[in-house]
Amino acid sequence: MNQEIKYRRMVATESRVEFIRELIAGNPGESRRSLSKKVCEAWNWVQPNGRLCDMVCRGFMLELHRAGVIRLPEKRCTPYNPLGAIRKKPPRVEVDTSAIVSSIKELKPFEIRQVRHTADEKLHAGLIEQYHYLGYSHPVGEQRKYVVYSRERPVGCFSFSAASRHVAARDRYIGWDAEHRKKNIHFIAYNTRFLLLPWVQVRHLASHLLGRIAKVVAIDWQRTYNHPIYYLETFVDTEKFSGTCYRAAGWVHMGETTGRGGNDLTNKVNRSIKAVWGYPLIDKFRERMCGGAR
Repeated sequence: MNQEIKYRRMVATESRVEFIRELIAGNPGESRRSLSKKVCEAWNWVQPNGRLCDMVCRGFMLELHRAGVIRLPEKRCTPYNPLGAIRKKPPRVEVDTSAIVSSIKELKPFEIRQVRHTADEKLHAGLIEQYHYLGYSHPVGEQRKYVVYSRERPVGCFSFSAASRHVAARDRYIGWDAEHRKKNIHFIAYNTRFLLLPWVQVRHLASHLLGRIAKVVAIDWQRTYNHPIYYLETFVDTEKFSGTCYRAAGWVHMGETTGRGGNDLTNKVNRSIKAVWGYPLIDKFRERMCGGAR
C-alpha cells in the first residue's frame, strides 16, 4: 500500500490486509456482515461488554474496498439505520398532572425503573419531550433510561448515555492524557436528561433522586454492559440554571464549556455556556481511569 489507511484507530497494516484478502478468497459465498464477524473473532476485536465490533469492522473493510486495497462481495441489502432516519417526536402521553405538594418522607418509597426496551420507554420519551426544556433526544451508544415513581405516579425521568469524548474541563479535572481518555472513556456515563415533572413541588427531591440514581445506574451499567463506570458527568446551561441540586447531591463543578462546540472552526461563541459537573462513583476514580482498564 502506498498510503496508510486508518479507520476508528484501526490501522490497515500489510498483515491485516492480507488476512482479509485470504478470508474473502476462502469464503466466496459469505456476506460482508459474515466476513466482518469472522475478522472480529480472529482478531478478538470486541467491545468492553464482550460483543463483536462487527459494525466498525464493516466500516473498516469498506474503507479498504473504496481505496482499492481489497474487493468485497456485492452488497446484498441495505439494513435499516434508525439513527439515519428523521426521527419523529415522541407522541404525547397522558398522565395525572394534579399537584404533588408533599415531603420526601411522605412520598417514599420511590421506585426507579429502568425502562429501555420496556413498555414504559414511550412514557419516558413522551414526558421528556413534553416537559423538559430541551425536549427528547435519543441517547448515543451505551445507554439507560429511568422513570421514577411514587405510588405508581411518575415524578421524574433520567437518561444516561456514552460520555462525550472531548470535554476540556473534565479532562483537566480527571488528569488523563489523550491515550488514557481513548482507552477508558467508557468508564464515564453522561447524564443527558434529568426531569422533575413540573407539578411535583417537593423540597430537596431533585438532589435526593440524584443521589439515588448514582447507585442504581452504576449497578445497572455493570449488569448490562459487563464493565463498570467510575464517573458520571453532565452539562448545565448557565443561562437557565445554577446547578444547585447537583451541588447538593455531591457533584463537583469542574469548569465550563467554551460555547463553541466540538466542530467549531471560527473560535467564536455560538451557543450557551454550559457548566460541567461530575460525580465520582468510587474513591480512586483517577487511578482507575488514568491507568489500565480493570
